[in-house]
Order: sequence, then structure tokens, then C-alpha cells
Amino acid sequence: MPTTGDSPQSGSWTTLPGHRAWLEREGQRLLAFAEAAGGGTTGFAWLDDDGRPDPGQAPQLWITARMTHVFALAHLRGRPGAGPLVDSGLAALTGPFRDAEHGGWYSSLTAEGAPAATGKSAYDHAFVVLAAASATAAGRPGAAELLQEALAVVEEHFWSAEEGRSVESWDRTWTELEPYRGANSNMHTVEAFLTAAAVTGEDRWLTRALSIAERLVHHATRANGWRMPEHFDPQWQPLPDYNADRKNDKFRPYGSTPGHWLEWSRLLLHLEAALGADAPGWLLPDARSLFDAAVEVGWAPDGEPGFVYTLDWADRPVVASRLHWVLTEAIGAAAALVRRTGDAGYERWYRTFWDEAATRFLDRERGSWVHELPVGDAESVWSGKPDVYHAYQATLLPQLPLAPVLAAALRQELGGA
Repeated sequence: MPTTGDSPQSGSWTTLPGHRAWLEREGQRLLAFAEAAGGGTTGFAWLDDDGRPDPGQAPQLWITARMTHVFALAHLRGRPGAGPLVDSGLAALTGPFRDAEHGGWYSSLTAEGAPAATGKSAYDHAFVVLAAASATAAGRPGAAELLQEALAVVEEHFWSAEEGRSVESWDRTWTELEPYRGANSNMHTVEAFLTAAAVTGEDRWLTRALSIAERLVHHATRANGWRMPEHFDPQWQPLPDYNADRKNDKFRPYGSTPGHWLEWSRLLLHLEAALGADAPGWLLPDARSLFDAAVEVGWAPDGEPGFVYTLDWADRPVVASRLHWVLTEAIGAAAALVRRTGDAGYERWYRTFWDEAATRFLDRERGSWVHELPVGDAESVWSGKPDVYHAYQATLLPQLPLAPVLAAALRQELGGA
């Protein structure tokens, strides 16, 4: 039976009161920066490098959902003022972002709160589930009802029992399905299902998370030498040349993305811990293989420290810029592997990753983390500092068990069910 990751491994930084205090201070610093994004009728704003709402960026569903999740975690952590920010996010999700006529949620709004992009994407809807589940764990009014609605929409429109995975995106009226399947949206669907299962107690979401992981990691990625295929056609045949002309895309870049290998590594360990005695034996070895491949070919392939954004299929950097979210996911994966295995090698990487973050990514003058360190003349991927979802989770994950996942673990700490 796999361990549940109930206690940190002795000898790890994660056991040290001083390190935990540092993580807590860093988390509070991130939240202080992010508070400026909240409170608006159109949800959480996209923040610029100085933490001001960027008027050039339309309100985005994924940002509002992710930040609602973040402040639900902060409320569970005992931060005053976080609860009202969760409530404002829920109001946007049940208000202007919600398609009252056809169901589901719009991807973006105009500044006035009207629908801007009316397509319905699995990526966005996974974050609505995550936000609603975390807000439910935090006991915020209306969150449980939103969670049930979001799960019903995902059940009806995105989950494909035949494919054992999520489809990608629809038009507004749910009549035209995009002829594309994506690993990124399915990864975040796994994250959402893990949280929904922990909050609702419904194991079917774990069964579906396992189905996605088995097909995309244990089959497709293992068969490709642990270089995860990201893009697929409707029959789930890999599309290795997808977006070859848009290599720096934010959500669907060309090639493979080591940051996702790391994120999947951690999610597999959460899934193993949640399944307990029912967990298949491949979850831990696959988590190890994904992490090992990421550090082998994604860390410093050009001789400089840090993870590159993307690699081609010969393990050569495509977009060599260092993105903050990749490093945060490396921290989370290393922490999870330390907790699960006690392996000193993962502890060394954990310390290395935080040293890299403290040296090059923590922006102590303007706040939050630098989101992107450019390399060479590559076109930038991100502007500003849109949200703190990845970085804030990196401060929490080393302090919490593998199961239940974040919001449910924090609810347990407070003595909740």
C-alpha cells in the first residue's frame, strides 16, 4: 500500500521550522501583491510588473478562477481579508463570466463585463471546478452550488467516457467541437478532479483522473521516452509539429514542455495517495521517470541554470527562456517526491530549485516573482505578472500531505470534515 504522505521526511528542509517560516513569509508576500487584482465586478485583473491591473488585458476566466482558488487557500490559512476576495471571485463566476443561456463559462470579458471570447474550453472549466471546490472547502457562500454546476457542465460537455479523457473546446452553444485534444487541459482536469473528490467525497472523480493519467502518462509519454506529447488529433494521435509557427504560445507551444512533466509528476503522487490501497503500482515509478527526464534534459541544457520553456523532439531548446511557473512546479514535484520516498537526491534538487528562485526570480523590489527571464532574442511568452497561482502553491505544497490535496488538507487542519 502506498504511503499517504502524512508527515515530512526527517532531514528535509521541509521539516525545519526556519524553512517553514520562510515559506509562510513568502506566501504572505505573494498574497499581498495579488490583493490588488481582486474586488472588481469582472473578476480578478491581470497585474503588470508593479502589481497594478493592466487595462490592456481583458478579464480572463482562468485568472479569476485561479485567484479565487488562491484566496480560498489563503482564507483557510487564516489570512484576514481573503474571504471577501473569494466572494468577489465567486460573484464574477456566477455573474458576468457565466453563460446563463447555454451554460458554462465565457473565456474572457470586455472591460464593461460583456462576453468577449464566447468559446468554452476545458482548460478554463477545469479552473472553475478548482475554484469552486477550494471555495467550498473554505465554506464560502454559494461555492457548493457553483461546484455542482461546474461538475455537471464538465460531465456533460467535456468528459468523454469513450476516450477516457477530456475533449478540448466548444463554441458557445456546444454544437461545434474543436478537432484537437490537449494534454495541458487534461492535466488541469486531473488537478480539478483530485480537489473535487477530496471536497465532495465522490470517488468517481478519482477514477476519471486515473483514466486521464494512465492514457497520457503511462501510455503516451512512457512510449515516447518520457517526453510528453502535448498535442493530439481527435483520435488521440500525436501532432508533433503542432504550432511549429507559434513556438512561444502561452498554452499550446510547439514541442514538449518540461514544466508539465514536473507538474504531472506531482499530480501522480497526489493521485496515488488519494487512491490508497487501490492505487496501481505504476504511479510512483512514472512520477520518478517524469521528474528524472525533466531535470536530465530540461535543466540547464544550454549550460546556464534553470529550466527551459520548451524542447524539440531531439531535446534541443526551442524557447530557452526561463519561466517562473516551471520552477515552481519543479519545487512542488521535488517536495512531493521527498515526502513520498525520502530520497536524498530529490532533497538536493528541492534545495537547488529554491536557491534558483531566491537568486533570480523573487522580485523583492516590485513584488511577486519575475514571470519570465528571457534568453537570447526569443520573443517573450508573458507580459506582467498575471497571477500568483503557481508561486503561492509552491509555498504550501512542501508543508502539506500528499492527500488530501491543498484545500481539503487545509480544511482538515482547521478541524473540518
